[in-house]
Amino acid sequence: MIEIENITKVYQMGETEVRALNGISLTIDDGEWAAITGPSGSGKSTLMAILGCLDSPTSGLYRLDGTDVAKMRDDQLAAVRNKKIGFVFQQFNLLARTSALENVELPLLYSSVNHRHDRAKAALEAVGLGDRMSHHPNELSGGQQQRVAIARALVTEPALILADEPTGNLDSKTSKEIMELFAHLHSERGITVIFVTHDPTIAANAHRVIHIMDGVVV
Repeated sequence: MIEIENITKVYQMGETEVRALNGISLTIDDGEWAAITGPSGSGKSTLMAILGCLDSPTSGLYRLDGTDVAKMRDDQLAAVRNKKIGFVFQQFNLLARTSALENVELPLLYSSVNHRHDRAKAALEAVGLGDRMSHHPNELSGGQQQRVAIARALVTEPALILADEPTGNLDSKTSKEIMELFAHLHSERGITVIFVTHDPTIAANAHRVIHIMDGVVV
């Protein structure tokens, strides 16, 4: 599904050049469950942003399902982000004034999908929140809010889920529950899952761990 060759990412901070990624080559197979780990500043979140087509590398090649991402038009990239990839972040990024159901429906508003309401309900039921659909984020626990975020990532039926520190704001018990949910989604739906974490106990849930330090795979 994913093939990157000699990817670099360089930021210019005034007169200082910061190399976030320093020549990473990596493949991720369809249906794989992988964790990307490394200390703060290692480049793992930068890599995740590039994999999610949220940022572009300074140099190198990124193929997604065999297509060179650099050659995609803006509308094609937007379609990839909306339909092929589901995103889950450490900050749940839920709209405070809308219900869990409405939050999950949001990605479908940007596509021509029919029966948005039904699909959002099904996604919430899949993450165990069938009885919390009308609740607003401030009426939900942290773990429940992350489940809403996961349902929102699932509602477009993506082939790939990218999760950046998905348990970073959760206690250990809730973190375990969220990882069990990812395991279930991976095994039942065959979704490719890639998540970033600094926690080795969380990374151990994945079938493959990719460790990054100073912008390279070690």
